[in-house]
Amino acid sequence: AEVESDILRRVRTLLRELDGHHPACQCDRGMLRWTLHKKIDQNPSNSSVLVKILVKELERAERGDFRHYIIPLLHTLMYTLIKAPCISEELCGRVYDFCKKLLTLPKPFCTIGLDYASRLKVERAAPGTLYQRMVISEQNLKSDPYPYQEKVFIFADPELLSEAICNALLTDTEAAQVSQSPRACMCHVITHAMQAALGEGCDLGGLKGRLQDMPTSEVEHWFQQVVVAVERAGSEGSTARGQHTARLEEIYRALLSSSQAGDAPLGGLQDTPLPNPTISFHLWTEDNQLWKELVLFIRPLSQSCEPDCLGQDLDNFETQDIISDCECCEQTRFSVLSTDSGIERDLPVAVEEPMAPCGAETEQSRLHRRGGIKKKPSPLESVAFLQAGCSSPGVKPPVKLQKRSGIPQDAAAPLQRLHTARVVLLGDDRILGRLAQAYHSLRKRETRRVFLTPRLNLQFYYIPVVAGQPNTLAVVDHPSSGHEELCEVAGYLGRADPWYESNINTLCHMIPKLATMPPSPSKHLVTDLFITDVIAYYVRMGVQPVCFQVYAVKIFFNDPAQEPAEDVFLTELCTQGQDSISHRELSMTKKKTTLDGPGIDLKITYRKVVVSDREKELDVSLRSTGLVMKAIPSQEAEDLECLNVTITEIIRTSNLSGRSFSAVANRLKTRNITIRSTEQRPFTVCLDKDSRRTYRNVISLEVSPCLEPSYCLQKTRTMKFSLHETEDVGLVKYMPKSLLLPINTFAGVMQ
Repeated sequence: AEVESDILRRVRTLLRELDGHHPACQCDRGMLRWTLHKKIDQNPSNSSVLVKILVKELERAERGDFRHYIIPLLHTLMYTLIKAPCISEELCGRVYDFCKKLLTLPKPFCTIGLDYASRLKVERAAPGTLYQRMVISEQNLKSDPYPYQEKVFIFADPELLSEAICNALLTDTEAAQVSQSPRACMCHVITHAMQAALGEGCDLGGLKGRLQDMPTSEVEHWFQQVVVAVERAGSEGSTARGQHTARLEEIYRALLSSSQAGDAPLGGLQDTPLPNPTISFHLWTEDNQLWKELVLFIRPLSQSCEPDCLGQDLDNFETQDIISDCECCEQTRFSVLSTDSGIERDLPVAVEEPMAPCGAETEQSRLHRRGGIKKKPSPLESVAFLQAGCSSPGVKPPVKLQKRSGIPQDAAAPLQRLHTARVVLLGDDRILGRLAQAYHSLRKRETRRVFLTPRLNLQFYYIPVVAGQPNTLAVVDHPSSGHEELCEVAGYLGRADPWYESNINTLCHMIPKLATMPPSPSKHLVTDLFITDVIAYYVRMGVQPVCFQVYAVKIFFNDPAQEPAEDVFLTELCTQGQDSISHRELSMTKKKTTLDGPGIDLKITYRKVVVSDREKELDVSLRSTGLVMKAIPSQEAEDLECLNVTITEIIRTSNLSGRSFSAVANRLKTRNITIRSTEQRPFTVCLDKDSRRTYRNVISLEVSPCLEPSYCLQKTRTMKFSLHETEDVGLVKYMPKSLLLPINTFAGVMQ
C-alpha cells in the first residue's frame, strides 16, 4: 500500500505539471517522467502496480473532461509495459480495451489508440515482442524474422552551440554505446523473453550465468531460436499464447541443465535493461552531410567498398552507379552506354584460346556481359516510390508495378523499407532552416534519381538548445535575437503538444547547464543517464508528426548580369535597407530622405488569405524601412500554412513646424507575395534568422509555398501531353503538392 501510494502521488504530480502547476523546485521540471521510470527500473516488480494506476487514471480522464491527460498517460504506460519484465494477460487486456475505446475520438487520439492497440494485440499473444523488436531494430541485430534496422543521428551546428556543449554531447553519446555489444544485447533479448513468458518461474540468475559462460556463436544460436519462437507466436495471434509459453519453456530447459532448471532457487522478477538506441553525433559542417550519412546507413562501408572509392561515389552520385553492387575494389565503375543491339548473333566473335572449354561452358562464357548501363525505372515506378514517402516499413506501394518481360520477378518487386533513420536536430530555429534546405535538396535529388525513398523511413526530431552565442557572425542584428524568438518552432510545438513542452522544451536551458557543470561523479551520472535517456524516450515514443510548410524564395539583384538566387526558408524572412551604397546614390538618398523620410519605396503584390479561401490579389505601394515574414504562428489556432507579414511603413505628415515621419506596423496574411524596390535601391534579405544566409544588393523577391519536387516533375510530364490543361489531371491530382517538413512530437497537434 505504501509503494502504491508513492507511485500514485508521483503520477498525480506529473499530471499537475501538464496543467501548468510546475514543481516548486525548478530543477525538477521536466524530470518527473524520468524519475518515475527510473524508480520502477530499480524495483521491476512494481511495474504492474504502475500499469494498474495508469490504467485507472486513463479511465478517469476519459470519463471526465481531461483529454489532455490521455496521451501523456498512454505514452508513460506503454513505455513501462515495454520495459516491464512480466505483465499479466488480464492487465494487458485492460490496456488493449482502453486503446480500442480511443478509436471513437478525433485525431490524434484515434491514431495513437490504433497504433498501440495493434502493438498490444501482438504483445498479448507473445509477451516480450515489443521489447525484442525494439532491441533488434535499434541495435541492428541480424534476424530474418524481423529484419528492420534503426539508427539515431544527432546533428548540431558548431557555429550555433558552444564547443563545451558539443563535446559534452559527443562524450555522452559515445559513453552510452560502450557497454552495448551485440552479444550483451542478444543476452538481454533472451532473458527478457524468458521472464516475460515464464514470469517468476524463470531462474534469471542461473540463465544469465549460463549465457555468460557460452561462446558468442552459441549465444547467437539461442538468440535466433528465441526470436523465431516469439515472432511466430505474434503472427499466429492470441490463441497461440499457451503454445508460445510451452515452446519458450523448452528452450529455457535446453539452455540450462535439467538440475539447474529444476532445483535453482527463484529470485523473483528482475530488471532486464533496455539498451539505448544506436546513436551517432555529427557536427553539421557540410551542406550535403545529411544525405551522405543516410546513404552510408543504407550502404555501410563494410558492405560496399573501400572508403575512398565510396567517397568518390557519394561526391559523383549523379554520374556513377552506386545503387548497383559496388565493384570499385576492381575499378571505379562509371555508367557505360551499350552500343550493341542486344541480339546474340550481333555479338563479336570471341578469339579462341588454346585448351578452351567446349560445349555449354563455351556458350555461357561467350554470352557473359558486364559494364552495361543499369536500366532506369519507368516514370510510373519512380512516382510510386516517391509517393511512398510517408508510408511505414512493409506497407504496400500505392501503384502496382507491372512485370516486364526479361526482368526477374524479384528484381521487379518493390523494395522494402527496412531502415529507419531518426534525425535529431539540436539548436534553435536556425538549424531548422538548414534542415529545410537539406530536406529540399534531398527531395530534388530523389526526384532525379530514386535511391533513399524506397529503402528508408526518414523521421525528424527537434530538441531546442539555446546557449551563449560563440560566433557573432551567426547572429542576425534584429529583434528576433532573443531566446524566445530563436525558438519559435519549439514554442509552437509546446503549445500544440503539452507532453513535448514538459519533456523536451525543458531541455532548452538544461543541456547547456549540464554541459558546463564542473566535473564531478554526480555530474557525470546525471548527464550520462538523463540526457541520453530523454533522447531515447523521445525518438521511441514521439512518432506523431507536425508538418511545417517550407517556403521558396526567388531573389533578384540590382546587377542585371547576376543570376537570380533560389532558396527556401522555414520560419522567417527579414528585409532591411542596405547601408553600403555608392557615393552618388548616397548624396541622392540624403536629399530624398530629407523629403520622403527614411526607408525605400516598395511595391508589394500579394494574394490575400480570406476565410472563404478564395484568392484575392492586391497591390500596395508604400515606403518602408523593412518587413518580416513569419511562417510560425504565435497562436496555436492560427493557420500553419500562411505567412504573417509585418511591414514597417513610414508615414509622412506635414504641419506648421514642418514635415514629420512616423513608423506604423502594417500586418497582412498571405501565401504568395512579391516585393520590388521601385527606385531600384537595394536592400538585404536574411533567411531563418541566420546571418550566414543573408543576400545583399537585392531589388526584388518572390515568395511562395515550396512545391514538392516529385509533383513538379510529374506536372511537367503531364503538360507535355496536355498543353492547354491548367488544372491538375491524372496522377498529379493524387500527389502531395507542397513540400512539408515533418517534425515528430508525442501527440502531433492536440485538438
